Amino acid sequence: MPEAGTGAAGAGPPGAETVSAEEADRARPGPSRQPRSGGVWASAVLALLVLLALIIFILQNPDQVKVSYFGAHGSLPLGVALLLAAIFGSLVVIAAGTARILQLRRRARVARRQSR
Repeated sequence: MPEAGTGAAGAGPPGAETVSAEEADRARPGPSRQPRSGGVWASAVLALLVLLALIIFILQNPDQVKVSYFGAHGSLPLGVALLLAAIFGSLVVIAAGTARILQLRRRARVARRQSR
């Protein structure tokens, strides 16, 4: 009789504990068990390259432009104004995406409760 927790899925007598696929994957050596430091390193290098490109863009576009937004008026360097517009635009996209993700999670939760 196999020991509890050591048999393959479906092996052993009914009611015996089996190893889940997730536990088996954790125990298996291979690409899925390698450290993630390489991905973090690549992300950091990519972020630094993007930052460098943004700094160069801002420095090459120093011309002052007039900016008006909801009654606020002022002038900024062109590079900074475009960067701020991109940041605010991405915040709008993030907000819309977050709202959609929350909506889908809520629907999935309701569907799980109804299927029980």
